[in-house]
Amino acid sequence: MTTLETRPSAAAPPAGTPYDQFRVVKAKNPGRWAATAVVAVLLAMVLNSLITNPRWEWGVVWAYLGEVSIVQGVWMTIKLTLITAVLGFALGTVLALMRLSQSPLLRAVSWGYTWVFRSVPLILQLLLWYNLAYLYQSLDVGIPFGPSFASFETLSLIDKFGAAILGLGLHQAAYSAEIVRAGILSVDQGQHEAAASLGIPRRRQSTKIVLPQAMRTIVPTAVNEIIGLFKGTSIVYVLALGELFYTVSVIYGRTQRVLPMLVVAAIWYVVLTTVVTVIQYYVERYYAKGAVRTLPPTPLQRLRGNLTAGLSRVRPVGDHR
Repeated sequence: MTTLETRPSAAAPPAGTPYDQFRVVKAKNPGRWAATAVVAVLLAMVLNSLITNPRWEWGVVWAYLGEVSIVQGVWMTIKLTLITAVLGFALGTVLALMRLSQSPLLRAVSWGYTWVFRSVPLILQLLLWYNLAYLYQSLDVGIPFGPSFASFETLSLIDKFGAAILGLGLHQAAYSAEIVRAGILSVDQGQHEAAASLGIPRRRQSTKIVLPQAMRTIVPTAVNEIIGLFKGTSIVYVLALGELFYTVSVIYGRTQRVLPMLVVAAIWYVVLTTVVTVIQYYVERYYAKGAVRTLPPTPLQRLRGNLTAGLSRVRPVGDHR
């Protein structure tokens, strides 16, 4: 009969050895404490200035924060952002696929589009689209180089809102194309080869294998572009379109309350950006399922865990209720 020998576990050093003379000393971080103190003082100074300086006119800010025209301007900003984001990324995806195709003509057209629209300033593009009726009094629908079936006046199709959508959307497509292309190229070539070797159709390769992995690269940069769109919509004030910044500028031009109205606009932009950031967190968490074994906790789960840990420390010893 054979027996298995077990390795003895590591035990504490016996008393009287030099090890029991050691004393544990916490690491000192004077630089961290100094930086914390400096930042705390600066933060206190900023908060004190915001509270005690009457020229901020917080009463005016709160009075106009929910004013009807301001809310309508916020809604116009949201509409512009959503429509142009969808248009920009839809067209940008097509341009990215054209850039990755084997056709020299498609690659050249995609490259040329990106080059032109990234080179021309956005404000100039908006003004060009707004004045398109000067170049083309009517827009015809029909056979290319042949008869037309219908004709529409350009001014009836492209008004202020239409010019803003075209300017922002087509400008955004040039940047979205590069974001999508970079995401597709970030997927390892072995993934394409493995899918092809299994006989998976190319469409399913793109939708089920390539795109979910590419989204991990696309989402953070795409959300940054959407946040930039929220703030970039303020440039359409040159078209006198009633978005948030234009509405605020009209009000402070009438009331001469410039700084409080600018604070109102800043608060609304912060709120919109925060909402997009929260959505970004959950979208990134969704596409991280195939990349990490354990998903990071959500802010609500983290808060619940901290509260549970705090209550467990406060609960008296021996209290098992």
